[in-house]
Amino acid sequence: MKGSFFVVNNITFAVMEIQEIYSLFKQFPCIETDSRKAGPGKIFVALTGDRFNGNAFAMQALEAGCAYAIVDEMPAGLIHPKLIKVEDSLVTLQQLAKYHRQQFNIPFLAITGSNGKTTTKELVHAVLSSKFRTYTTEGNLNNHIGIPLTLLKVRPDAEIAIVEMGANHQKEIASYCEYTLPTHGMITNCGKAHLEGFGGEEGVKKGKGELFDYLRGKSGFVFINNDYDYLQQMSQGIAQIIRYGTESGELTGKGNIKDGMLEVHISKGMEPYAIHTQLVGEYNLPNVLAAACIGKHFGVEDQAIKLAIEAYRPTNSRSQLIQLGSNKIIMDAYNANPSSMRAAIENFASMEEDKKVVMLGAMMEMGEASDEEHAALIRLLQSKNWNQVVLVGKEFKHVPPPYLHFREVSEAAEWFRSMAFRDSTILIKGSRSMQMEKIIADK
Repeated sequence: MKGSFFVVNNITFAVMEIQEIYSLFKQFPCIETDSRKAGPGKIFVALTGDRFNGNAFAMQALEAGCAYAIVDEMPAGLIHPKLIKVEDSLVTLQQLAKYHRQQFNIPFLAITGSNGKTTTKELVHAVLSSKFRTYTTEGNLNNHIGIPLTLLKVRPDAEIAIVEMGANHQKEIASYCEYTLPTHGMITNCGKAHLEGFGGEEGVKKGKGELFDYLRGKSGFVFINNDYDYLQQMSQGIAQIIRYGTESGELTGKGNIKDGMLEVHISKGMEPYAIHTQLVGEYNLPNVLAAACIGKHFGVEDQAIKLAIEAYRPTNSRSQLIQLGSNKIIMDAYNANPSSMRAAIENFASMEEDKKVVMLGAMMEMGEASDEEHAALIRLLQSKNWNQVVLVGKEFKHVPPPYLHFREVSEAAEWFRSMAFRDSTILIKGSRSMQMEKIIADK
């Protein structure tokens, strides 16, 4: 092993440059940050958070068979030549990801936005994978740890990579671009999400717009939904813009609900197909159009685009339609903000179902706008007709009768079990931290 060796307090460790660490990564191309998943052929990176210190588990990872362990604090009283000491393990992880990214000369598509970015990413991946060896973000590993881990999973045979970027404050997307080095990008939309961190709706646009700022300076490509005037404004000055939408763009289409699922009719840009998706809600129309547009840009055949989108089935509580006995459950409990909540409620109200039950969990990270935004949801609900409305979380205040209010999901779940619904359609939606999926966990 190259690098310099040091002995401090009877601990032997190596200090390496990023190029030297990368040479080890090429031998053991699997990075692990969870010591419980440590094993042979992996390099353990010890990260530190508010509630954990991975350095304390470095030796455990080595004993489990990891080839090396990267630490920024030395485990006291232990000796091991496969400890690699760095100043900051997280920074090293990000630098390693950037160095790996620089080995590729392929399209790297970055996707961000307030709503729909994970579904869009999954749809785009399905479409592009029909023609290319495509790597993408797993689940929603879209933060300062997940993004570098995503990059480091891109293998030498990659032809295209898709990276999802989440953010809850300004300068975050800009920092991700520094090591992701995207060549293409899209912002699904800018809505009322993470208002506390961004400082309002204009702050959301500024924060998400950091992706466009990066690509503007790199002569990159962007895909924009031409239905949104603000995306047209945010993309000004970018040389390569590919547009899609319901009325104008290189690819256009409209949607309707058929048998409870979104059906998309393409009117321009590819064969005028009717794409029968397995997605609940017309609010998924922009996600489908984006996937079709990106597929066309990269030369995927029209029929392959249609088949890939139709085969995609959402998982992980995102726009899922679940049959539970005689009841239909619309499970959309992975994310919630005022924009996505309104879209879900409006969509549910438009569905032709006899018995409708709405169960909403509170929205997080609303800051000073929390009370008003939750009150606005109640007013919207009152303008529609429902058989039952259940609101969960302390953020909902002054809940009017006959609506029910529970502070905890466990209470709502117990109530749901006691009701023994039949032949009903039930919308369950809330922020991830509310864990609204637990309402049907025992069913």
